[in-house]
Amino acid sequence: MTAEPGAAGTLGPAPPAAVAAEEILVESLAAGGDGVGHFADGITVFVPRAAPGDRLLLHEVRRRKRHARAEIAQILSASPDRVEPSCVHFVRDRCGGCQWQHLAPEAQARAKRRIVGDALRRIGGLDLPDPELVASPRPLAYRTTVTLTVRNSGGAPTVGFHDATDGSRVFPLEHCAIARDELNALWRAALPARGSLPRGDDVRLKLRVAPDGGLHVIVHGGADGWTTPEPLSRAASAAGLAATVWWQPAGGAVRRMAGPGDDPGAVAFEQVNAEVATLLRDAVVAAAAPPPNDIGKRWRVLDLYAGAGDTALPLAELGCEVVMVEMDRRAVLRAEQRAAAKALAMRCVAARVEDRLAKLLPADAVIVNPPRTGLSEAVAAGLGASRPACLVYVSCDPATLARDLKRLGVTADAVALLRAFDMFPQTSHVETLLVARR
Repeated sequence: MTAEPGAAGTLGPAPPAAVAAEEILVESLAAGGDGVGHFADGITVFVPRAAPGDRLLLHEVRRRKRHARAEIAQILSASPDRVEPSCVHFVRDRCGGCQWQHLAPEAQARAKRRIVGDALRRIGGLDLPDPELVASPRPLAYRTTVTLTVRNSGGAPTVGFHDATDGSRVFPLEHCAIARDELNALWRAALPARGSLPRGDDVRLKLRVAPDGGLHVIVHGGADGWTTPEPLSRAASAAGLAATVWWQPAGGAVRRMAGPGDDPGAVAFEQVNAEVATLLRDAVVAAAAPPPNDIGKRWRVLDLYAGAGDTALPLAELGCEVVMVEMDRRAVLRAEQRAAAKALAMRCVAARVEDRLAKLLPADAVIVNPPRTGLSEAVAAGLGASRPACLVYVSCDPATLARDLKRLGVTADAVALLRAFDMFPQTSHVETLLVARR
């Protein structure tokens, strides 16, 4: 349903006449999710929760030398891409978890494609069209993990998400529209037992549904030892849910506290959107596999920032010589266990990529799936010098992807595949897969 300008429950009334306000037309969406427009003097202004085509009256304008930020005071005329948000917290509590619940799915897809393409052209210097976007089968109710902040202020703690406009404020969660139904059911069951959570400023509560359907409550932090996990376990059981309760003290290993027994690895490695993660993994494996005319020959693959081996294992099954590198020792242990269970010969290295890359090169194919900060200069230099026949780059940030491709010397004519994946619907985040061949 399209939101009406100034609709009740969507945005408040216009500010009083005495309050300074400025009018703009929203032209596009920025990588962080804000709408982008220009004031009459040419200054670019960024506006949260705006839609391209909105004509807005703004207030709380904060001008800088070359840009400004502002809030919506009133929608004078709404974009056709604007819809009513699905989540009560998006409007009422200014939830910081989603940026784009006010945008139609088609508008979100267009924006994500353009954000990736624009970064590659503007930062990477690559003359490439916007990529296709692989849609999520679940635009809502897709997240398999949610992390809640716990605030203790006397009495029962407040447990929920942060206000997007005031990061110090935590509002109590009722229902998360992008979380899987199993997690919302688990949260409703656990809510009355929140008083049993440990005290401390660092306490977080993570709810997870594992690939096998198992439910997990993971408590992080706490000033003292936690001795009261049973109320959470009993609350879940009373609702007919078998949930394992875990605790991970600051700087310590995760340990089971109550509920069904399980492998700690079940809570250490997470896929936020399981369906899209599977589509992405299959595309990565297909890209890094040996070409048809090289099947049966030695094909060496380096899987860097490899996690628990989700892409390394299928490649080993194809007969590739696989070396995976991951800094998290728990992830490496889990990968070794999975490889042993399938009798696969696969080398698993627990180390920083920077520390081991030089000794592991050369390789026929290299997979990189770095954190949001992208590749370090040392890793980019090493890969650029070795020039593998196939480079498979999985990125969660288009800007650092574009920067790294420029460092690596990748040209537009070397790009064999460019595809975006909508891993996080209702947000401005997007995963990108780029394959470059020598």
